Amino acid sequence: MILTNVESVPGKRIVEHYGLVHGSSIRAKHVGRDIMAGLKNIVGGELKGYTELLAESRRQSIERLVAQAEELGANAIINIRLSTSSVAQGAAEILAYGTAVKVE
Repeated sequence: MILTNVESVPGKRIVEHYGLVHGSSIRAKHVGRDIMAGLKNIVGGELKGYTELLAESRRQSIERLVAQAEELGANAIINIRLSTSSVAQGAAEILAYGTAVKVE
């Protein structure tokens, strides 16, 4: 699967257009991570627990995006975007979306 955040795949021609595909992941904060984040807020620095949590959510969202495109018969996804939103106290959603196409 070719993934790109631009409107085409350089050197390839779009021969089929399947439409919008998406994948999302919602994750909640962990109490242990909250305690460590509170301590980090005092002394400063990267909140590695949250960095890892969001990286895993991004990975899972993209995997779900790809799975949906594959079900449609696509071999590429163009115009990929990622969006983050708060869905509840202490929980965030990462949404990956783009346009499923077939290129040759």
